[in-house]
Amino acid sequence: MTLWLHGLGHAHPENEITNRFLEELDIGTTDAWILERVGIRSRRTALSLDYIRETRNADVRGALEASQWSTAGLGARAGELAIERAGIERSDVGMLLFGSCAPDFVTPADGCNAAAELGLEVPALDVNSACTSLLAHVHLLSLMDPAKLPDYVLVVVSDTLTKTVDYSDRSAAVLWGDGAAAAVFSTRVPGRARVLGSQLASRPAGAGKVVVPRSGYFAQEGRTVQAFAIRQTGLCYDALRDEFAQPERPFHFVGHQANLRMLENVCRRSEIPADRHHSNVEWFGNTGAPGSGSVASMQWEKWSNHDDVALVGVGAGLTWSSALLRFEEDPA
Repeated sequence: MTLWLHGLGHAHPENEITNRFLEELDIGTTDAWILERVGIRSRRTALSLDYIRETRNADVRGALEASQWSTAGLGARAGELAIERAGIERSDVGMLLFGSCAPDFVTPADGCNAAAELGLEVPALDVNSACTSLLAHVHLLSLMDPAKLPDYVLVVVSDTLTKTVDYSDRSAAVLWGDGAAAAVFSTRVPGRARVLGSQLASRPAGAGKVVVPRSGYFAQEGRTVQAFAIRQTGLCYDALRDEFAQPERPFHFVGHQANLRMLENVCRRSEIPADRHHSNVEWFGNTGAPGSGSVASMQWEKWSNHDDVALVGVGAGLTWSSALLRFEEDPA
């Protein structure tokens, strides 16, 4: 079964958390400290900066009311761009799959909320796999019976994880930003890129290493998770390169946007040239599930008909996933 990609979309809130803003919170961090450890200069947030400044998000239950963007609403904005780039009408979408690390609602599914924002009356549901949600959707679609799928499926992943951050905790405050990514797929209609080699794996014994409780703050075992992310990202990238790389086709890397230093480590280990590595974490932070998808979307107009793009995700669960986007001049 062939899975075709027709369009990608992304969205980020307007409010910007710079390193200078974090310095002014007086939480024991500086621009130099942040750049040395994670390489992030800025992030976007669905929260108002005044709310963060005044409360440090001391009561996480207040973040939902203080938010200027819902998780579903931000996802719908990315979905609009993906549909536009796919060159289809909203009415052509036959199903919506939604994923998030920390959806705003347990019920209804945020997929239904995103569909409502887009004016879609289609089957909509959540499939959440934390930061690997986008690639989990890709793998799930690859396993489905094409005869039972609609012509076009809209996948939306969105996270407003700054709502889960304790802004008196510098280790979390420096990492997270909010964003969304979306993609239009089809198993029937040829598109701009083919999806090759999708996979999803989990190590549930590590489930407690990264957590976001229903009404609590993000927490992780930083060193353990970083080592896991570097190792698994490299293994996933190497496997895709070994199976699919062709001398005449540029082979690109887009990893999970955990932090820039982690990605640089992967590039050194796997000998990925700087011009083949693409990221946005330096300016948007770790956006959770949308990370790699937002990077690929921001490069949408730049991908050539001969590019191979390796997408790799790692996240809570512990989970890891990957897929190759092969852009082609003649999809037929």
